[in-house]
Amino acid sequence: MKFLSIVLMACVSLTSMAQDVSLALQKRKIITREAVANEWNSIADGLFFSYASSDVRFARETPPAITAAKKWTATAWKGEKIHTQILLWSKQKTSNIKIGFSDLKAENGSLIKKENITTGFLKYVITDEFRDGCGYRKPQDFDSSYVADLIDTKIQAVSLAAKSTQPIWLSIKVPAGALAGNYSGTIKIIGDKTYNLPIKIEVLNKTLPSPSQWKYDLDLWQHPAAIARTHLVKLWSDKHFALMKPYYEMLANAGQKTITASIVNEPWGHQTFDDYPSLIKWIKKKDGTWSYDYSLFDRYVTFVMSTGINERINCYSMVPWKIAFTYWDEALQKEAVFKDAIGTPAYNTFWQTMLTDFTRHLKAKNWFQKTYIAMDERPMAAMQAVIKLLKTVDPAWKIALAGEYHAEIEPDIDNYCIASKWEFPADVLQKRNKQGKISTWYTCCTEPYPNAFSFSSPAEQVWMGWYTANKKMDGYLRWAYNSWTKNPLTDTRFTAWPAGDTYMVYPGPLTSVRFEKLIEGAQDFEKIRQLRLLYTKNKNTTALAELNKALAGFEIHALSKITADEMLQRVKPLLNK
Repeated sequence: MKFLSIVLMACVSLTSMAQDVSLALQKRKIITREAVANEWNSIADGLFFSYASSDVRFARETPPAITAAKKWTATAWKGEKIHTQILLWSKQKTSNIKIGFSDLKAENGSLIKKENITTGFLKYVITDEFRDGCGYRKPQDFDSSYVADLIDTKIQAVSLAAKSTQPIWLSIKVPAGALAGNYSGTIKIIGDKTYNLPIKIEVLNKTLPSPSQWKYDLDLWQHPAAIARTHLVKLWSDKHFALMKPYYEMLANAGQKTITASIVNEPWGHQTFDDYPSLIKWIKKKDGTWSYDYSLFDRYVTFVMSTGINERINCYSMVPWKIAFTYWDEALQKEAVFKDAIGTPAYNTFWQTMLTDFTRHLKAKNWFQKTYIAMDERPMAAMQAVIKLLKTVDPAWKIALAGEYHAEIEPDIDNYCIASKWEFPADVLQKRNKQGKISTWYTCCTEPYPNAFSFSSPAEQVWMGWYTANKKMDGYLRWAYNSWTKNPLTDTRFTAWPAGDTYMVYPGPLTSVRFEKLIEGAQDFEKIRQLRLLYTKNKNTTALAELNKALAGFEIHALSKITADEMLQRVKPLLNK
């Protein structure tokens, strides 16, 4: 394992970067141990503390290069969740540091109860670098470092090692029913002494709807087997379902709309650390006919819907990465594999039989109208063959695709998610909106920026919401919510892609800086949407033009010249006038 001696902001070596990395990465710098020692020697004894931006990652080994801020002043809408960081640093070891807080109170006596305030100590996990993006990698071949990403809301106290910095994440969820006004309160840092850090929040007379009502279409793919493995329980047991519940509720509270449902074994060719088993058992009977056991599919879908994720069911996949469909052969009394190519008569018969029965079952459950056959990018002939087959079974079948933009099949795709290098033609997007079709975009291991790797700038996840609004798309997709690595609580690196690519939250469930900033981007999208409607209704052409001008700057190529954080600082005030 090759670790950099000291890395500010979890930086990677500049000499190994591709030329197209974002400016945020270019600005990160490496310093020597001697320089770090000099920085610590230059500060006085005692515990130091300050509020700090939630868009910046701070290194553990160095004192933060900030101007100390002892008061946090923020503006929020009703129903909005806002964040900041508190930094602690000292030359001396400090044990048993705790955080305390109480209700926030307005001058008129209104309260934001302390139950709406959460704090979490940030933990450092191992990350690496983008370099070549996709492709199998060995840890020793990539620069690695520690980055503050995991937000541990379960521990009550920490000990601060000598000559180190400890970030603390602070979130306040303003209740939708809060009265507009200025709310004040105090965060207490309890260590060798008690230190008070004031808070002042101005709550505007504007309201965000609950996440279930957001128009922003977030789709993070779920991985049930990873939860069973990390919690050491049997897959699909009652304990497994009980453990999954808080993960899915956390995702629903981020505005998730879609259930990820695998209807075949390993739809992505076992590219993940954990298995991805089918929710449907395929059975070839002794007489050659087929039966399908939907009991697990039904239980799982019903369970996920109960957590608040209930708008659609994306079924993966008739077009997996490897054509190898497993089933139970009653005559042979063992598992067998169907391998005939897409578009062949055998393939069509194999799937037409299943789809006919699946359609009947979904209609009986009243789920057919919200179920999609989902595909990743595949050769055009294969995708066209699958579309044709689906429509012969039932013309009302819906199709979801994440991949390149293809004008040839666009009319057939009900939920179309395009790679970041593509854009929907304006007339096509307008038509899709009128038809009620979903049009989103995604990032993966291909893009150095914007992205959600564990070394990505946190501001990039907020930036994505603004980009989505600028392009008049509906939302954003990313695999994956929780396809964890072998040791996800300590090491976000994986064998095939940049660190953090496979998950946004940690076992616990524990949230992350990336996940919280992704939610912030969704909230900004909702604010932008509401303000556009309000300014149009009120004929406030000046404010509308100002907002649209600000949005126009959100182009991906701009991140090579200005950081996402800098862009957002310029435009964020427009949402809180």
